[in-house]
Amino acid sequence: MAQTISATKKEAIPLLDLKGQYDANRGEIREAIDRVCESQHFIMGPEVEACEREVAAYSGCTHGIGMTSGTDALLCAMMAMNIGHGDEVIAPSFTFFATGGCVARLHARPVFVDCDPETFNTNAELIEQHITPKTKLIIPVHLFGQCADMTGIMKLAKSRGIAVMEDAAQSIGSSHRGKKSCSMGDLGTLSFFPSKNLGCFGDGGMIVTNDDALAKGCRLMRNHGAEPKYYHKFVGGNFRLDALQAAIVRVKLPHLDGWSDARRANARRYDELFKGSSVKTPKILDGNDSIYNQYVIRVPKRDALRKHLTEEGIGSEVYYPVPLHMQECFAYLGGKRGDLPNCEKAADEVLAIPVYPELKPAQQERIVETIRSFYGEQR
Repeated sequence: MAQTISATKKEAIPLLDLKGQYDANRGEIREAIDRVCESQHFIMGPEVEACEREVAAYSGCTHGIGMTSGTDALLCAMMAMNIGHGDEVIAPSFTFFATGGCVARLHARPVFVDCDPETFNTNAELIEQHITPKTKLIIPVHLFGQCADMTGIMKLAKSRGIAVMEDAAQSIGSSHRGKKSCSMGDLGTLSFFPSKNLGCFGDGGMIVTNDDALAKGCRLMRNHGAEPKYYHKFVGGNFRLDALQAAIVRVKLPHLDGWSDARRANARRYDELFKGSSVKTPKILDGNDSIYNQYVIRVPKRDALRKHLTEEGIGSEVYYPVPLHMQECFAYLGGKRGDLPNCEKAADEVLAIPVYPELKPAQQERIVETIRSFYGEQR
């Protein structure tokens, strides 16, 4: 292994490299783009409708509603659910900003909850203590490619008559006890941001659901609340998925399971290579099948390690350095350090390292050796 590491030591290893994926599918993607250009049908239309059917079916749902982004999918879905003034929405504090930001944009009150210290996801036990008579919605986030414990969350929500929206921006294709993400709650939201396992060439997203009424409401809200055209029953928004992005998603979707399998293989290799080290590797719950949108480790001296990796040409990222309850824009909620200790500890210790499908075993060995050597450890 030493010779392999020496030979590749100066090679840059980015956190994510999409060039290999594009090269392998260049012809199909160019044909799809040309197809849309020849049609000159760029907004909605048959390409978007086909994408909606295919992604919904893949997710175990009957309806797909294409969106401009994963953020707008969250926003539009909450608008369709009539979330607003006086409502409380329970969401994790340890997640990407959009989950809580969209709640606040609708003038509802985000209620942030702690995460499980091993999986980083929230669960029913953590959620239950925050439920009040004003709680209208629970948003579990399936973080880093692994579903939250939806069995417990759905049991709790149904017993209290509370709606559930799965934020599956990072977890398309993951499953919990045999059920796909987005198929367990009232609806689910997806992101096609380029860094996702199923990414387009810009921003894009989708709402998927088995609820006919919610699907109809989301379709209304994404197009200014108009039905028919120019007749507005509601104040919606412009959340329509571009046909060009839909066409690219359609090309990539048949390859998604293979890419996710490759990520799982890379994760298993990391798990083995890190054995006996200072690194705490991801914990996947029994009954869960992760797609490893990110491979997130927990380490001491995280910031110093990240600086060392950067110096060695190895990409990494901190997801996320500041929990939502400690963000300046949410100061009005009164959150402070110490309120959600698991989230705060995770924010100080987590580090995502490369796990993309095209990552080579020799590159993984170099990454692990670099990390272990930082802590003075040998395999």
